[in-house]
Amino acid sequence: MFKIISLISLLLISLSVVATNDGEFRGAVFEVNSKFSGKERSLSLFKAHDDLRHLQILASGVDLPLGGTGRPDAVGLYYARIGIGTPPNEYYVQVDTGSDIMWVNCVQCQNCPNRGYNGLELTLYNPEDSLTGQTVTCLQDFCVEINGGAVTGCKTNASCLYTENYGDGSFSTGYFVSDIVQYASVSGDLETKMANGSVIFGCGLQQSGELGSSDEALDGILGFGKSNSSIISQLASSGKVKKMFAHCLDGENGGGIFAIGHVIQPKVNSTPLIPDEPHYSVNVTGIEVGTQFLNLTINTHLRDKRRTIIDSGTTLAYLPDAIYNPLINEIVAWQPDLRLLHDQYTCFEFSGSVDDAFPAVTFYFENSLSLNVYPHDYLFAVENNLCFGWQNIGMDSLSTMDTILLGDLVLSNKLVLYDLENQTIGWTEYNCSSSIKLRDEITGSVHLVGPHSIPSAGSRTHCTYLISILVMALLQYVIS
Repeated sequence: MFKIISLISLLLISLSVVATNDGEFRGAVFEVNSKFSGKERSLSLFKAHDDLRHLQILASGVDLPLGGTGRPDAVGLYYARIGIGTPPNEYYVQVDTGSDIMWVNCVQCQNCPNRGYNGLELTLYNPEDSLTGQTVTCLQDFCVEINGGAVTGCKTNASCLYTENYGDGSFSTGYFVSDIVQYASVSGDLETKMANGSVIFGCGLQQSGELGSSDEALDGILGFGKSNSSIISQLASSGKVKKMFAHCLDGENGGGIFAIGHVIQPKVNSTPLIPDEPHYSVNVTGIEVGTQFLNLTINTHLRDKRRTIIDSGTTLAYLPDAIYNPLINEIVAWQPDLRLLHDQYTCFEFSGSVDDAFPAVTFYFENSLSLNVYPHDYLFAVENNLCFGWQNIGMDSLSTMDTILLGDLVLSNKLVLYDLENQTIGWTEYNCSSSIKLRDEITGSVHLVGPHSIPSAGSRTHCTYLISILVMALLQYVIS
């Protein structure tokens, strides 16, 4: 039996794959649910979460995300379960496209809470309890690569250690292990079976800040970033899985779809990723508010396009000062009698249909890709007022003043496809409570993948199906 736990901010998932009689694994499923399904959107919770995350993304360059505080399902914070070990135990992990390393708290963890979000019992991983658990040494290729070269002072059989420091002073430390991760794999239309694969991940010994908070604690983090250490890269490095995945965050009901593999329906237009960037970064070539284009070339040293990070782990949307101010001015111009209230957020009193009274904001990217953000997406009810979800990054440094950061505020209700095979990213508006179609690259067959429901927080399940609301599908995996 597996313990059920619940998770925290950002998008989260659960992993599984199924073996056919010939040893072939086909169609992995990551199932995910929103942590705050049914609650109102909370701008203060979103902002608190993002304030911590910005220190990571825009300052130190560390890819591991902070735990942070959560946000309601209307924007799309999700959590999921995975099974680890032989025999497997169940863990809830945070899934994030902006992080690379998977880690879970270990039995030796110092100051790790026994209970986490909503008082749920947490599970500590013990590699000695798993028949397939092995310590990764500092001499192994994985450790050498992740450290950018040979580890100083490395001795035979010494563990490969990791330390991740964050801009707010939080950190995660531990050592790397390899073990079997349980998957739910696609076996047919809306059908899955169990399977597994070997993955290297961190065994956490000490966490600080929100990572160790008993109110918001989770079992670990599952990274879907671009580096070779991420779980998508590890599975793809064997040549047995396409380095492609997609998510569709249901902003209305919570949950959605998260799929590994070749999405053939709906069709998705794409734009090239900026080379040599640690995050999923693209170029914005234009921003239109209603029918009015903003001027991106405000300073002579800036080009007519802006570096933009697409990050499912950020809740809101963050703009440089030179873009934020004219964007807000153009929106407000649609209702010139509004009296803006400037406190923690920019707010105003309003009654009526926001989609009728305010303009949509459209971002344009290279290769003629666009992204529409509607008033009901960027306006939040705070007490008796409406407040803007657009946030001002400001002009603290040259590294941030030229960067746009787009989170779940703009990604919800869109199928987003990450194609690392061709170094592109794309999206299309989509009903995330419906199904998508993925192609099996081995057989050529096409399967439907749709959303699932996670059991209530207090229940216990056996690790046959990791039932949640974000489904990850179509992972071609062959064990040789």
